[in-house]
Amino acid sequence: MFGCLVAGRLVQTDAQQITSDKFVFTLPDYEHVNHVVVFMLGTSPFPAGMGGAVYLCLPDPSAGQVWQLLGFITNEKPSAIFKISGLKAGEGGAHPFGMMEAHQVSSMAQVGVSVESLDLLAQQTPVSKAHVSTVDSFTLFTQKMLDSLYNFASSFALTQAQMTPNPSEMYVPASSILKWYENFQRRMVQNPNFWKT
Repeated sequence: MFGCLVAGRLVQTDAQQITSDKFVFTLPDYEHVNHVVVFMLGTSPFPAGMGGAVYLCLPDPSAGQVWQLLGFITNEKPSAIFKISGLKAGEGGAHPFGMMEAHQVSSMAQVGVSVESLDLLAQQTPVSKAHVSTVDSFTLFTQKMLDSLYNFASSFALTQAQMTPNPSEMYVPASSILKWYENFQRRMVQNPNFWKT
């Protein structure tokens, strides 16, 4: 009924069924995963009035299994992308999976789908860091470009004591690049299309 996808990996459609309404995917090498997509396969819809709560469990030997609510999928919204790179093990709350038996506890991250009533889903609050950014791709590209330029230029920074005079070379103070960087970011926040004028 469900699939799980990480960019650059094969689609998983073989969720382990824990109970009649609980399904779990394993997520190996989760440290290198930024986003995970959970979706319905389209083979069978949720029963009327039901949906799926999507959870993440990061391995934490000291805390045991702690599941974090990422969000939901429903017949009307059959897929969702969740950002998991900023989430930490041991942070989470009440969840419907309970403690699975010791031999079932994985050293890998796990993505769980719990089939629940839509009324119950509406009352739950996902972890805030799991939401995918709503920033458009141009703004995101511009922010990444600014970071790249500043980091690149800063890698060449020298103190005045380290500098050797070179009459054919022109130097720009790192503080002026930082000032430009901060001004550009501020203007992007105020109006992402300011550069068009």
